[in-house]
Order: sequence, then structure tokens, then C-alpha cells
Amino acid sequence: MLENNESQFLKALQHDLHKPKFEALLSEIAVIKNEAIYAANNLEEWMEPEYVEKTLSTALDECYVLKEPLGVVLVIGHWSFPLQLCLIPFIGAVSAGNCVVVRPSETASNTAELLQNLLPKYLDNECYHVIYGGHKDAQNDLSDLLQHKFDHVFYTGDATTGKLVMQAATKFLTPVTLVLAGKNPCYIDRNCDIYMAARRIAWARFVNAGQNLLAPDYVLCHADVHDKLLKELYTCVTEFYGEAPEKSPDFGRLVSIEHYQKLKELLGCGKLFIGGKSDEGIKYIAPTILLDVKENDPIMEKDIFGPVLPIIKVCALEEAINIIRKREKPLAVYVYSSNFKVISEVMSRTSSGCFCSNDSGMQNMFLTLPFGGVGGSGMGCCHGKYGFDTFSHRRACILRNIGIECVTYLRYPPYVDKNLSLILWASSLSRRSSGWCQIS
Repeated sequence: MLENNESQFLKALQHDLHKPKFEALLSEIAVIKNEAIYAANNLEEWMEPEYVEKTLSTALDECYVLKEPLGVVLVIGHWSFPLQLCLIPFIGAVSAGNCVVVRPSETASNTAELLQNLLPKYLDNECYHVIYGGHKDAQNDLSDLLQHKFDHVFYTGDATTGKLVMQAATKFLTPVTLVLAGKNPCYIDRNCDIYMAARRIAWARFVNAGQNLLAPDYVLCHADVHDKLLKELYTCVTEFYGEAPEKSPDFGRLVSIEHYQKLKELLGCGKLFIGGKSDEGIKYIAPTILLDVKENDPIMEKDIFGPVLPIIKVCALEEAINIIRKREKPLAVYVYSSNFKVISEVMSRTSSGCFCSNDSGMQNMFLTLPFGGVGGSGMGCCHGKYGFDTFSHRRACILRNIGIECVTYLRYPPYVDKNLSLILWASSLSRRSSGWCQIS
């Protein structure tokens, strides 16, 4: 589907987000293809029963975990990456053997409509169905959909809607996976390659016009390198998008007027260093960096989802860690440093869905790593085998040997101490993995 209709998808993404072909191919189409190929290459292995350790009392039995489909799964996508965030969990659900209902975001309407039209041409519409009505009242549309019973709901997006999804799912005791946007911190240590850090942070913050769940949301920069970082950020933003980013074919646009207006309100926080230019008619906000931002400013409390980067100066690593720990657990934590002790300190004293040192926004490209949140950034994960496991029921199976009644009689009444001692002895585990009573 992606190969045969690549040009249509590129056109839809261009209409919805002004997404450059380079970004669309790299972050949408290529990553989905790789996910599908990886699942196809490994599916037989993932489906194999997992045999477990046994004790002497179960030595003659078969004991294993069987992977079974959950049933009917609902995947609710997000507009920031309207293809990837629908089809990556979709692939996991299909590989696990489920029927899937995909509900793409109405905000990225062109991509959603194209997906609705194309998917039935390649897969059985009775088993794999796309629901997109193009309704203006999307919240009520989603609420109506959640009145139906599903066996699993996978949602990607903002925390407010995520809570509504989870609340609706409790009516049917439906398990949910939530991948939620949040405030991803990025610490810049005094000992790091500032040139490299600036370029990687600028790319991660401003790619897709900043509409990225994994983008660094604010920078905690050590005072010793603060001025150097600003100089390099100014240089690389100009190199990336030119003196007039609105004319650059490589810089996207905000997805909607509503989103533009919300983000525009946040530009009054702190002191403007670069950018700030905007045009509602084309849903454009220039790559913007804000200085002297306070921890309680609105931009530090709300999801940004746009090309705006607040920078807070800190005097020590401890101060940065304290700021991070005071907030909800984010989807990602970033640290730039050439000192492994600093990296290890940040990693061990913070909690997040994922962690990355000396780069930003790349975790979602690794098929062998789980992608998901924790605490305020969600629960559960997808990608590769983790996606297969998310949409599988792990069924414990014991196939007992019928010829050992001469042993199992020990558990029957009338109870005697001698029988109890024999049962405890046969079913006990040794602390040593090579113990005779651990039989695999």
C-alpha cells in the first residue's frame, strides 16, 4: 500500500502539515515499512510457545506460555505523525492476530481520508477497518466510538484526551496503552560538544515544525556553556532554514488555526532570542528560542507541540535534576555530555518513557526498543516484539501427565504431615540456578 501509493501519501502529508518529502519518507513511510518487514521476519519466532522452568513435582508436565490474540483492537492515531502513529501500533495488533479498528486524527484530514480509502483495497475491511467521518465535533465522535466494547485500546496524543480514553475503557474493563505528550527535558552539561548538541537539538525541536511527541520541550543549560549554546543554535537554525524560514521548503507548518492560536499565546513567555515571527494565514510560526523562562510560566506547564524552545540557565547538574524530578515523568529525557558519570547520574535519578544521551528524537526509529511512556507520559508500549506482546494475551498452559497419580495422591485428604513434607520437598526451588530441583 505504501509503495503503490507513496506519491499520494506524500501529497496528503504536504497538505496537512506542509511536511517536506525528506521528513515524510524518513519519519513516516520508511519507518512503517521497516516495522512491517521486521514483524514479518520475526513473527514465527514471536509466536512460539515460551517454555518455563519446572520443579520436580511438574517435571513430567508441559508448562508454557501461549500467545493468543486479544480480539478486536482500537488504535487511535495522532495528527503529528498521522501515518506512523496509526500504522505502527496497527502492525503490532495485526501481527498478534487481532482484528483492528483504526481511528486516524481528523485534524490531519487529508491523510486520514486517504488511509480510509486505501486500506480496504489491501486488507479485509471486515477485519481491518478505518473509521473517519471528518466530523467537526471530533471529541463527541471519539466518545461515541468508545461506547463500544474493544479488547484493547491504543491511544497516542495529549494527556487530557488520554484520561478520557482510559475512563471510557474502564466501563468494559478494557486494557489501554497510552502514549502521551509531555514536557521532555534536555540537559546540556558544561562538558559536551556544543556544536553537535546545538545541531541535534535544533533538528529534533524544529523537525515537523516542532510537532513531535519526542521533541525536547525545554533545555536546562549549564551556565558555563549557555552563551556558546545560544550562538551555535542561532547559527544552525539559520543554516537549516535560512534567514527567512517561511520561504524554506524544509520547514513545516502548524496543523490547524486552533493549534496556531494556542501556541501563539505562549510566545509571550520569557525573552525572545530568535524567531517569533508568525502568520496565521499560512499557520506559520518561525523557529523560536526563548530565554529567561521561569519554571511556572505557561510555556513550562502546557504542551508546546510547535517550533518553540524555552531555555533555562542552571548552575549545576543537581539543579537540573531537581527541576526534572519536580514534574510529571516525561516521555523522554535527554542529556548532552562527554562525561559518562553525568549521563549515568541523570539516567539513574530520573524516570521517563525513554532516555537518550547526546542526541534527541531518534528513539522511535529503533525497532528493537520499546516506545511508550510511564506515569504522566502514559503506560504500555509498541514497536517490534513489544508491540506484538502488547496486543497478545499470554496464556499460561499446563498439560499434566496422567500417569503420575501415584505421586499426586499425596495432596488428597485425609492430610498427613508426611505427605505435606514430600510435596513441599518436590515443589521447592533452590536459590542456585544449577540446583537439581530446577528442571527446564
